[in-house]
Amino acid sequence: MGQGALAEVGYCTLWDRQDRNESGVFRAERQTALCRRFKVAAKTCILYGMSRPSLIQRLGNRVRSTARDAVISHHKRSRAVLFSDTTLRDGEQMPGATLDPDQKLKIALALEAAGVHSLDAGFPASSEADVEAIRRMVGVVRKPVLTALCRTLSGDIDAAERALDGNPVHKRGVSLFCGTSPIHRAEKLNKSKSEILEIITDSVAYAAKSFRIIAFSPEDASRTEMNFLCECYREAIDAGATTIGFPDTVGVLTPEKSADCIKAIQDGVPNIDRALLAVHFHNDLGLAVANTLACIQQGANVVQCTVNGIGERAGNAALEEVVMALALHSDQYERTFRIDTTKLSPLCHLVAELTGVSISRMKPIGGDNIFASEAGIHQDGLLKNPDTYLPFRPEKVGADGIQLVLGRHSGRRAVSHRLEQLQISVSDGVVGQVVEQIKQRPRGTVVDDRLLTTLVNGLTDE
Repeated sequence: MGQGALAEVGYCTLWDRQDRNESGVFRAERQTALCRRFKVAAKTCILYGMSRPSLIQRLGNRVRSTARDAVISHHKRSRAVLFSDTTLRDGEQMPGATLDPDQKLKIALALEAAGVHSLDAGFPASSEADVEAIRRMVGVVRKPVLTALCRTLSGDIDAAERALDGNPVHKRGVSLFCGTSPIHRAEKLNKSKSEILEIITDSVAYAAKSFRIIAFSPEDASRTEMNFLCECYREAIDAGATTIGFPDTVGVLTPEKSADCIKAIQDGVPNIDRALLAVHFHNDLGLAVANTLACIQQGANVVQCTVNGIGERAGNAALEEVVMALALHSDQYERTFRIDTTKLSPLCHLVAELTGVSISRMKPIGGDNIFASEAGIHQDGLLKNPDTYLPFRPEKVGADGIQLVLGRHSGRRAVSHRLEQLQISVSDGVVGQVVEQIKQRPRGTVVDDRLLTTLVNGLTDE
């Protein structure tokens, strides 16, 4: 077997090692099947008198194809949801959220620690800063697949190859996109359907010369005619795409329509068994997370999200929200995932700090209000058992802890609890008087430890 073919067998084996749930038996069976196919191919080549270079090339192509199909088949059978994060590319496109290469690397390492499957690391053809950021990740961010965004242009693909040079073949890929909807074809590209199909097949085939992992996404897929959309996917897969993406580019879909689209793609693309199906939702109607979950339930393999949901216009599906919905409703979705939920809150705050895009206090998972309460009834319940008023405990997402805010709505239990923490011993009567004084404070008054101590001292000194 030639060196290229051996390298591809190694690529398949190495890629498999990241799948923690795969059994040794399954891995052995696949390797045995690969060897069997190689022997059959070799005998065929010898029988028909093929030259050695031709034999090596054909065997290399065959092993690559077999390895690709085996990995894709395994991912589909595992029913694991693979998280592809695009915070560093789509998220950074949000006005005011620009990151420098060092900041991107810091977030990439945090995403790696959280367990994302792949990172949309940047758009190399757009700027040297993106190239530099990707170059810093190569060899440092080792677990996720690093991908680069490309238009369906050979120059973009070449730029991606240079940026990702040095990363193992099973850890680097390209994400190609091309507008396919009627408005994109007519107003932006001025191309016919047949011309669009030719662009797709030519660019995917060109990318296949340098990359083993190739994603193709029809831009504005949610407004593309379904028959033509399926034709685009079919041609892309035949040309070598290993993932096909369904982006709701302008964020117009509902969960029901999103699931219908995925079902139509599953039924309408005859070679879909040879590619993973990914989804990417924008949040213009506030439905990006709901749409993503609907597609997961319908069988999507890959979901692309951003931390804190940052991104163009109203943003993208928030990674942390999708993860926790899956974690809390495993009985409904019956899908596994490999994200460490205890990394989510720190990740949210890291991205907010580095991008300068603050998190709303009411933002799920990462917002300051999530584990804070001022209501007396809720505070009493939380002190007795946190699960009385929380969907999950702070430690589940790596948050600091429950915060009992003292204010007009607080009761005796919360005030007494805080005084005990401060090692201030007072009678129940004094606690009651403190509660009454807090309720009489002007609206918006922050009752911190200093003010609380002052109130107690004023009562006990009398």
